[in-house]
Amino acid sequence: MSVIICRKEHVANPWYVDGLGINIHSSQELCYAIYHHPLLFMDGFVDGNLVEFVREELGMGFVAARMEQRIKTGDKPDEILLMFMQECDYYTTAELNKLRQTMTSLRKLSPLEYAKKKADYLAEFKQYGKAIAGYEEILEAAAKQSDSQLEGRVWNNLGACYARIFQFQKAMDAFDKAYGKKKDPLILEKMYYLTCLSPALELKERFRSLVTEKQQEQWEESFKKAQDKAVESPELKKLQELFEKDSQKRAKESAALVEEWKQEYRNMA
Repeated sequence: MSVIICRKEHVANPWYVDGLGINIHSSQELCYAIYHHPLLFMDGFVDGNLVEFVREELGMGFVAARMEQRIKTGDKPDEILLMFMQECDYYTTAELNKLRQTMTSLRKLSPLEYAKKKADYLAEFKQYGKAIAGYEEILEAAAKQSDSQLEGRVWNNLGACYARIFQFQKAMDAFDKAYGKKKDPLILEKMYYLTCLSPALELKERFRSLVTEKQQEQWEESFKKAQDKAVESPELKKLQELFEKDSQKRAKESAALVEEWKQEYRNMA
């Protein structure tokens, strides 16, 4: 996240935004995060802890008092956030009106579509564990409503999340269910790629009969291109650079790199 800071604030205890994996050190950083990622701040964010942060860390006692009063009177969290941002004077009135429209549009979604939107957002930021939990809750509710189209989309995205944390069998099962809800050829393609990534997996007979020889050739070519591209990834280049350094420096930097990857995986799972 990149933001230009105009106001100096001495924050001793930054606010950690779990969905983004960042620490907030100023009112302007907070405004920037809310403006660009409203979905992560619209539920359960406006509370006493936020008021305390605004009062004690940001030094905005008057604004904190107004927020506290509006929480007590049952004002909408979205409006309280917009009021805070207006007081920070980081965004123009036109920009805040645009944000209000975005929030209003999101609030108009059905509860399950809203929940899916939020889970999709978490997946986009590699918060796969939280996204998976969100998708599973949606599927439980969607099954009671017999919404096959929604179930199909959620199963598909759930499969993508499992694939990204290398749980290929669970990914295959999810794509299987997704195809059962919506007969999308792209889902068959993803299932085929899983068999390439994990030789222990194979397409069920009912799926193999749907794949033409031409399709399989195209998918194999696409998979090979993806493999070639992966060889040029920044992570692999970083490893190559490490092995070109002297042993002492290599050991230190490789330990730091492994720790970085561990933290990324913890966030995913």
